[in-house]
Amino acid sequence: MEIFNTYAPDFVSFGKAFGLDGIEKIDTKLSVEDMRKKYETLSMLERKNHPARLSYEVYNKVVSKLKTEAIEDFRIDFEDGYGNRSNEEEDATAVEAATEVAKGMKEKTLPPFIGIRIKPFTEEMKERGLRTLDLFVSTLVKATGGKLPDNFIVMLPKVTIPEQVTTLVNFFEILEQELGLQSGVLKMEMMVETTQAIMDIDGTNPLFRFIKASKGRCIATHFGTYDYTASCSITAKYQEMDHPVCDFAHHMTKVALAHTGIWLSDGATNTMPIGTHRGENLTNEQLQENKDVVHRAWKKGYDHIRHSLWNGFYQGWDLNPAQFPMRYAAVFAFFLESYDDAVERLKTFVEKAARATLIGDVFDDAATGQGLLNYFLRALNSGAITEEEVLATGLTLDEIRSRSFKKILENRKK
Repeated sequence: MEIFNTYAPDFVSFGKAFGLDGIEKIDTKLSVEDMRKKYETLSMLERKNHPARLSYEVYNKVVSKLKTEAIEDFRIDFEDGYGNRSNEEEDATAVEAATEVAKGMKEKTLPPFIGIRIKPFTEEMKERGLRTLDLFVSTLVKATGGKLPDNFIVMLPKVTIPEQVTTLVNFFEILEQELGLQSGVLKMEMMVETTQAIMDIDGTNPLFRFIKASKGRCIATHFGTYDYTASCSITAKYQEMDHPVCDFAHHMTKVALAHTGIWLSDGATNTMPIGTHRGENLTNEQLQENKDVVHRAWKKGYDHIRHSLWNGFYQGWDLNPAQFPMRYAAVFAFFLESYDDAVERLKTFVEKAARATLIGDVFDDAATGQGLLNYFLRALNSGAITEEEVLATGLTLDEIRSRSFKKILENRKK
């Protein structure tokens, strides 16, 4: 919250930092406090047309999120973020990290999802990756009396062949047997960050074979922006999440795994929103430079995340807590911008018994109905909208969560 409060102390500065719709039209004659008070006296209809609406609503949702659940998922990194260290140092770190996780379990301070990223199963790193996994899980289970955290996951990076996944699954089975864990409790996710993971030597996409090799243990894939762009010979300056080579990989991954139920996550932005100048007693010029640096990094990450959402990747990850504001700002703004339009279109479409409709200049048919349903499901799951706001569509929560527009219509005919 400290960096957020420093560089976005109110909804106006927040809206300007991210360039949210309407912020350029606000009444600059009013102070921020007067504008807030005036806005909060407006009716829902008046708020709907107010230029500060998106900035105010998104800002307050971000504040609430950062205060109550800033971290949803956390990976303890023993790969690129940790680097190559001596075996003795990594052994000690694995034991220490497991001990801290056990402490978090006892004190109920862990995020809803947690796990570790081990080193890849290349010839040079596979023994180190397995040893770290063994030390971490064995230490954790011993410290907790045989328990793992809820939603514990092991991330395997740089997967290029199914045999790497098979090796991890076989090791899971050994650990479960030796430590007295329930069979199948250890789950994995893999990183898509090499060209071999998108197209193998036979000219086919191997991702589904990777999933089959996991024997039902793989629940997610994560895209590795910088390793993947490097494998495509992209120079450092242009290794960005919205580079066309990343879009190609995203669409190939989505098509290959669309029927599997595997979660898909985009990568991270590596530009950190950290001010150049440190310490106390900074000059006004230095403070302004820090603000400019943070706002540029936030906006860059915000645009990258919006690009991911546009491509249908609704999850992503960050490298530094200072990036959290841009993450939640992008997600909440993405969904809130189209809420009113989506309510009207879906409500009208259902009322017309799924006959094609024309609202304004937008034509809706059955496929659009499913797309609108997807919107409300994703918006609700992200926290951008509330259950009450979903009910404005005329659908029930159970209908929304059914994920099938066709089934909703069929059930309503009965």
